[in-house]
Amino acid sequence: MNFLAHIYLSGNDNELIIGNFIADGIKGKKYKKFSPGIQKGILLHREIDTFTDAHPIVRQSTKRLHKNYGHYSGIIVDILYDHFLAKNWSRYSNIRLDVFVENFYQLLKDSFEILPTRIQKMMPYMIADNWLLSYATIEGISKILYQMNYRTQNKSKMNLAVAELEEYYNEFETEFTAFFDELILFSNQKLQELCA
Repeated sequence: MNFLAHIYLSGNDNELIIGNFIADGIKGKKYKKFSPGIQKGILLHREIDTFTDAHPIVRQSTKRLHKNYGHYSGIIVDILYDHFLAKNWSRYSNIRLDVFVENFYQLLKDSFEILPTRIQKMMPYMIADNWLLSYATIEGISKILYQMNYRTQNKSKMNLAVAELEEYYNEFETEFTAFFDELILFSNQKLQELCA
């Protein structure tokens, strides 16, 4: 899953949210240098990724892209799934998406000192271009995929995946909805275990 889903699945604990958000850049046992709350967020992120990568519905979505994007297919599906989460946000939260996103950006600003350098450098761009809110539109997803392709020095061709998103829009959305319901239950269970 991508940024929006990881933040959403963290619940209301600020440290857990930060941990889940920064987790991709924290390798091996380096998570242990953080506070217990952030450690839990990092561990939750890893559990979510393992569950997601092995799930048959996600693999079905990924398979649709594999021919054109190879091992980048999983990254693309993560981003597409964030689109469907943002688009259907009111189904999953009573807080408006723009308010949720603003609260998260404020949390990032308030937590700046403890963020890894990579996140500190990325944060101003994320906030200025309002990545999380932009996920809700195909145009926004197109920009994100363009940026991701640029980061791979145009090797991934991810920017072209909007064509598949539009062609198989209903299929991707159906797959996301079925999968995300399962992921919410899984994440809630893992949260309870981590916070026990």
